[in-house]
Parts: sequence; structure tokens; C-alpha cells
Amino acid sequence: MPQKTIGLEETWRWYGPNDPVKLSYIRQAGATGIVTALHQVAIGAVWQRDAIRARKEDIEHHGLRWSVVESLPIHEDIKTQNGNFSDLIENYKTSMENLAKEGVKTICYNVMPVLDWTRTDLDYTVKDGSSALNFDWVTLCAFDLFILKRTQAESDYSKKIVRWAEDWYQNCTSSEKKKLVNTMVAGLPGTDQGFDMNHFKTAVEKYHNISPDRYVEHLRHFLTQIIPVAEELGINMCVHPDDPPFGILGLPRVMSSDTDIKRYLDLYDSPNHGLTLCTGSLGADPENDVVAIAKKYQKRIHFVHLRNVTSYGYRSFYEDNHLEGLVDMPAVIRILDKASSGRKILLPFRPDHGHVVAKACEPSDLPGYPYIGRLRGLSELRGLILGLKS
Repeated sequence: MPQKTIGLEETWRWYGPNDPVKLSYIRQAGATGIVTALHQVAIGAVWQRDAIRARKEDIEHHGLRWSVVESLPIHEDIKTQNGNFSDLIENYKTSMENLAKEGVKTICYNVMPVLDWTRTDLDYTVKDGSSALNFDWVTLCAFDLFILKRTQAESDYSKKIVRWAEDWYQNCTSSEKKKLVNTMVAGLPGTDQGFDMNHFKTAVEKYHNISPDRYVEHLRHFLTQIIPVAEELGINMCVHPDDPPFGILGLPRVMSSDTDIKRYLDLYDSPNHGLTLCTGSLGADPENDVVAIAKKYQKRIHFVHLRNVTSYGYRSFYEDNHLEGLVDMPAVIRILDKASSGRKILLPFRPDHGHVVAKACEPSDLPGYPYIGRLRGLSELRGLILGLKS
């Protein structure tokens, strides 16, 4: 009996020419697709076609292909409908058109306000001695109440959590507080577009009167402008879930659960309006059945992040090895096999994040994106996929 082919493409997140992990290293890892963005372009500005072409040619020179854009960010003024947000939407459309002209037609993006993925510790030591990304609800509470000092923040936490947060704050050193601030507001890997505390607090406060329902309506307007363009260009837009998948800092979160995903996808009925399945983001809430979500939305999944998490308390988790943790990865892979059936191109996935192992040998200092940890993750996932062939 011939082996069954699982139609998944191995891809790798790359942060461009300044990434310590070179394209040649990625080629050696065995991935065939690159997931990247023009991180040097300010959020809201147009991605020019010549810059897109130059990035694509660099990738192809190394025998790889630009499989997915991650991310083409949505400007905060679009999310809040402030300032010249209509012009910013037009810029977004132009960037989409320029990407399509260069043959890049899968765009991952997210709708998280102010912050992308959020962690309270970027160097959390796990049982084998490697370090992982970690999110601790008590530490977040301490940041919110005693550093950010957000108005009415205390109402978002139980009295017990507030007491623990106060103890944490009173007993931690000034360097630990500074480290937490940098972790929360300094920006994501690959970009220098972070915040200082004053700008961060201002950005958060802009959402004070924007409820989740009102925020959804803002996003509905964005989608009615963007998805028809995606349909015309043959682009698959795939929204990333909230990470972590619950409300933080009083910000509206609208992509945290099965119910949220359905509501968001129902805002515009189109096969080009789809989902980035991130098993780690959704899996960080034990109430989310990641396998069921993958099965339910399999035809709308255009891109996949595979990683795992282990929960150790209420809204607290660390990122585990790819085949360990809360997410049933073999079951997810079986669903993705079905999701890839009948597609014209392979369904791209990437090992998402990874532990820092053998730190002295690590050719990357980007939080969450070490070379060796992701190499282990890709190898484990590749082995799992091969093992599921029949």
C-alpha cells in the first residue's frame, strides 16, 4: 500500500537580514518555506513592491520560498477608528496588492490591541534546565496595579490574586521590576517599535471606552474593506488568536475561544477570510478544546503555528516542548491532514517558539525564536507527521 502524503509545508519564522538565524541555517534545518515580514517598515506605511521583491529574491536565492507574511500589522488607529484610519486602510490594501503582484498570497495578522503576544518572563527555567517563555497571572496583576497603575485595574482580579501580587511587588528587587517592564513593553522580536511606560499607558487608555462588542464593529468595518480585495487578489487572510487567550490590562480581546472565532469569521463570509490555527495560544486556556476547534474550522485554516503549553495555575502557563503539554498534537496533525485535502498548495505550518537550550551555542537572542529549540520542535513535528503516514 502506498504511503499517504500529508499535505503540510514546513516553514520557519525569519526576521529578515538582521536575524541571527540566517537563511542558510533554515535551509539546513530542512524547512522549505519562509514566514517573514518587512519589519523595517513602520506600521501603517505601504509595503513598496521593490522592497517586497528584494526580500523575496533573497529568500529564493537560498532555495526557499516566501510562503507566508507574518505579519502585516493593523495600525492602532484602524483598531480604535481614530485619526486618519481610512487612509491607513487604503495603505493596507496597497500593501496587499503589492504582495500579490510578487506572488505572496498568505497573510497572517492579529487583532490584539496594543500588544501582540504577551509574556511576563522570557527566560523561565523549566525542569530540564532549558528556558522558556512564561506567563504568570500574579505577575501580570502586579504590573497592572503597581507599575502601570491602570484605572480600575483591581476589579479585574480576585482579592487573593491582588494580595499575592502585592506581596510579589513588595518583595521583588528594582532590577526585577525593570526586567518586567522591559518584558511587557519593549516590543516584539524583529522590531524596534516598542513603548516606553508613558506611551504604553496612553495606548492602553485609548481602549478604556471600547467594549469588546464595539471593538468587533470596528473590525467588521476593516474586514468589509479588506476581504473583497483579498478575494480579488487571491490572498488568504488568516487571523491569529489572542495570546494569551483571555483579557489583559482591560483591553478588548475578541479572538480567545471557539465562540470568538465563530463570531469573527462570521463578520464576513468568505473562504479568503480565515484562521491561523495557533495551538499554543488557544491551548493556554484549558477550557479551549484545540482539537475540536481545528476540526470545526479546518476549511478556514490557512496557516498553522504548532507549539504546546503547560498550565500551572489560574491563567498561568509556560511554553513546553512541542510534543509535551496540554495540546494533543497527534490529533491536531490528523485534523490538519484532512484540512489540507484538495488544496492547490500545501498547508504551511511552522514550529512556533522553542526552548533556549545550549545557550552558549545559540545563534539567536530573539525571545521565543532560538534556532536550536525550534530545530528540535521541527524535528519532533516532522517525525510525528511521518509516523502518522500509513
